Amino acid sequence: MEKRRFGRLGREVAVIGLGAWQLGSDWGEVSEEDAHATLGAAVDAGVTFIDTADVYGDGRSEQAIGSFLKSRTGLTVATKMGRRVDQDPANFTLANFREWTDRSRANLGVETLDLVQLHCPPTPVFSTEAVYDALDTLVQEKRIAAYGVSVEKVDEALAAIARPGTASVQIILNALRLKPLERVLPAAAEAGVGIIARVPLASGLLSGRYDEHTTFGADDHRTYNRHGEAFDVGETFSGVDFATGLEAVRRLRPYVPQDATMAQFALRWILDHPAVTVVIPGARNAGQAQGNVAAAALAPLPREAHDAVQAVYDELIRPQVHDRW
Repeated sequence: MEKRRFGRLGREVAVIGLGAWQLGSDWGEVSEEDAHATLGAAVDAGVTFIDTADVYGDGRSEQAIGSFLKSRTGLTVATKMGRRVDQDPANFTLANFREWTDRSRANLGVETLDLVQLHCPPTPVFSTEAVYDALDTLVQEKRIAAYGVSVEKVDEALAAIARPGTASVQIILNALRLKPLERVLPAAAEAGVGIIARVPLASGLLSGRYDEHTTFGADDHRTYNRHGEAFDVGETFSGVDFATGLEAVRRLRPYVPQDATMAQFALRWILDHPAVTVVIPGARNAGQAQGNVAAAALAPLPREAHDAVQAVYDELIRPQVHDRW
């Protein structure tokens, strides 16, 4: 698989990684055996970057990855911190960072975490000097090798990119969320900051497998967070109304290359932007992981496909999401 340079991390990673939210919670129950099968299939197919968080299943995702790492080497594991406490900027302190990262180190079974990201904290955190001083201290103490941020909003990403120690920005980027293309990707490329594209399939909308009759389990965020009841609504279907998203997918389907799936088309669209370092689709089983990786083998999409994504976005999606994030 193609690899791209993760500038300030000092590594190269395969362009398609694995998002491990599904291995913890909020997508239905996944056993440790199934989690290991998914991880194994992804890594065997060429994945070298795995993204998780301390809040996914309250540590279950990290623990599953940690036990998997006992038999695998050469992987970069990114985790996130800060969502297990009240979202008060006063909680983002060096003492708490030490406690949170020590817990993740134990869960993952490592001395030094490869990459720790602030997990969509309150907006003022991104411009607080003491926060970055604390993160720099964690690097000095070798609790972490590098740090980054996961953001909801473009302005949060730009604030973090301006900091000299920020190694990465994780942001929602997919065929239904184009705003990061305008300023975030150019700024990151200029600064040498890695871009981790999350929610690349818009919570499965861009898989092309859903229709108006699709339902999700009660323990699936696509049921209980449709209107932002539990966390930012942008994390569920990228903040796009479900019916609108279905119509967007129908309009884009004619541009899917022969012998490719809608999901692979959506992932290839992201990879066609060179400022993206790695895209992290989730997977609940081995087949999904393997199918995601296959997108990297597709040829870059033709200009007409990119034009179609822009046209569908401008007509259907922009009014719903562009000014919100």
